[in-house]
Amino acid sequence: MANTKSIHGEWSSRFAYILAATGSAVGLGNIWKFPYITGENGGGAFVLVYLGCVLAIGIPIMIAETMMGRRGRQSPINTLSTLSIEAGADKNWHYLGWMGVIAGMLILSYYSVIAGWASAYVIKAFFGGFSSDALEVKAVFDELIASPKQLVFWHTAFMIVTMSVVMRGVNGGLEKAVRFLMPTLFVLLMLLVAYAMTTGEFYFKGISFLFDPDFSEIDGDAVLTAMGHAFFTLGLGMGAIMVYGSYLPSDVSIAKTTLYIAGADTIVALLAGMAIFPLVFANGLEPGSGPGLIFQTLPIAFGSMMGGWLFGVLFFVLLVLAALTSSISLIEPAVAWLVENKGFSRVKASIVSGCGTWLLGICVAFSFNIWSDIKLFDKTIFDLLDYLTANLMLPIGGFCIAVFAGWIMKQKHVEDELSLPEEQFKIWKILVSYVAPISVFLVFLHVLGIF
Repeated sequence: MANTKSIHGEWSSRFAYILAATGSAVGLGNIWKFPYITGENGGGAFVLVYLGCVLAIGIPIMIAETMMGRRGRQSPINTLSTLSIEAGADKNWHYLGWMGVIAGMLILSYYSVIAGWASAYVIKAFFGGFSSDALEVKAVFDELIASPKQLVFWHTAFMIVTMSVVMRGVNGGLEKAVRFLMPTLFVLLMLLVAYAMTTGEFYFKGISFLFDPDFSEIDGDAVLTAMGHAFFTLGLGMGAIMVYGSYLPSDVSIAKTTLYIAGADTIVALLAGMAIFPLVFANGLEPGSGPGLIFQTLPIAFGSMMGGWLFGVLFFVLLVLAALTSSISLIEPAVAWLVENKGFSRVKASIVSGCGTWLLGICVAFSFNIWSDIKLFDKTIFDLLDYLTANLMLPIGGFCIAVFAGWIMKQKHVEDELSLPEEQFKIWKILVSYVAPISVFLVFLHVLGIF
């Protein structure tokens, strides 16, 4: 099985895979979500907990998910079915694949709406729509999210771009896109960090807030948020890494590429914080202002600084590009399954899965305005999908992947795929079999008030 190839194609090189998987990992989670949840949870201590989750839980599970993908060479659903048969295990493991595919589409449904906000802000920034007046900036944001027509328009535009990339296939669409998008994203981010260094608050407040820990700010909910974000930002438990792993050539080291990808992803998140928090503090703004941080806070900074309009444009272009590199990976597992099981062409599969996600995204867009009073468990549709995916589905999916790789698969098959030196394999085996699943389980018990 290890020498078979996916019917969907294969990455042309290790570098192409690293770019694609890093693009999958690097997205709104790094640039939109990481700064605001760091602000909400006290800064430096939360960053340390998050980094600990990435090292002890995220990387071992990412290696496992990639390994499973390459072993199965199919969509996550069919991969889990094939691998469970190979291991002589319960056939119901394929439901783990279903959960990943569904989680990816749920995330994309609200991801594209947020990406739509960023797309709208590129235009606003270009035409000098930002002001140093907090009330004016808030009014601009409020006007945007209060308009169903605007949100649906930008959400639709983003989904069309996403579908047009995915329907072109592994080499013609996904790989070509990330070869351009990822270098551009890094250059834009470094320009924004350099700009933040000119604010006067880069070292004394911005860097201090990000790296000086105060553990009195950390509780069980903060740990769950950090762990959930480690899964969210690395793209674990949603089928994306598994399906990208299925396109990975057999001679590429899974462990080494995973370390490169996780390292790049973490660096982007920290750089985003280094770019954003100095601007926040330099303008006397609040770092814990929630999901609207970069839409209600940063425009004030851009509106009050010389050349701010240009860097405002660059920042929101960066945000759109980061969202696009992730969105194409979120929809790919569903597309792969439709091609394999229903005989669809990639074009038809992309349109069907994209339209389904687009329809759900309209519900998310409406939850900010005309459906804002509709709540389940005291959460709007957007809040519910965000909590359900990031805090529940992804960690549960990661837990099950760790159990499957550590306990269900035959060790010889795992060793064949990973090809690690004995000592390194033992370390990974301990982390994926014990440390990762036990950590996830204990955090859930704590949040439920049991532990």
